[in-house]
Amino acid sequence: MSERVSGKGAGLDTGNEAFKGVGRTKKGMGLHARRVIAYIVLILLSFLCLFWFYILFINATRSRGELTAGFTPLPSSHLAENFENMLGSPQPIVRGMLNSILVASLSAFLCVYFSTMTAYAIHVYEFKMKRFMFTFILMIMMVPTQVTALGFLQLMNKIGLINSYIPLIVPSIAAPATFFYMKQYMESTLPLALVEASRIDGAGEFATFNRISLPLMKPALAVQAIFTFVGSWNNYFVPALILKDNKMKTLPILIAELRGADFLKFDMGVVYMTIAFSIFPVILVYLFLSKYIVGGVALGSVKG
Repeated sequence: MSERVSGKGAGLDTGNEAFKGVGRTKKGMGLHARRVIAYIVLILLSFLCLFWFYILFINATRSRGELTAGFTPLPSSHLAENFENMLGSPQPIVRGMLNSILVASLSAFLCVYFSTMTAYAIHVYEFKMKRFMFTFILMIMMVPTQVTALGFLQLMNKIGLINSYIPLIVPSIAAPATFFYMKQYMESTLPLALVEASRIDGAGEFATFNRISLPLMKPALAVQAIFTFVGSWNNYFVPALILKDNKMKTLPILIAELRGADFLKFDMGVVYMTIAFSIFPVILVYLFLSKYIVGGVALGSVKG
């Protein structure tokens, strides 16, 4: 009798194991299917993102006549010709690139450093109206640049800063979006106990910020530096209002002027070459700082 019972128990255990095995197999197949779908979607999105860059570089190798004939996926042989025509155009393209690098680099540095310092003050210090200041800074994010453009232009004209890089660089110090991102990042990576320990060891406030806090936030700093650099590099609206001298103009303005040239002098191949030429510094900055992007976005989006 006991043997029969034990035999039934063994059979039940074998059935349970078989059922669990089937469940694991189905779960594994479902996980594999989801992974395949995710890869297909990512490949499709990557293709859609990179396809337009491919078209840009292909068109940069084609002449004006070839561009008017229609699209072709194969490169042509007019790359050197378009490059020489770009350098010989009435617009100082190389000078415009140097101007854009200067403005974008200084804007990125000032924006990241001082916005991080503001976020550090809100995060570390306790003072009256702290929540109000935090909310007020975020409210500025809702004000479009175009709304304040007229008053800003009149102010710059009164203080004699028209045709100067100062109105393009100095206002970048106050960046509410960068401030908010850095504030959220600090909440997950910068414990207040570390700041207190630094003060106990005798470090000053600036030393604590520059030598202890900033190194911990390198991923977030790199991410915001890329975003700010690209935003300043592509900025056309404000520089077009401020810069009047042709030698002072940034690259987006020169590309727009090249695009708006007389029809008889207009060469779309040169325009494509100029656009391709203009994105190389952005690509280099991204490649140099890209290793910090994933970690910076992941940590900055989660409150610890």
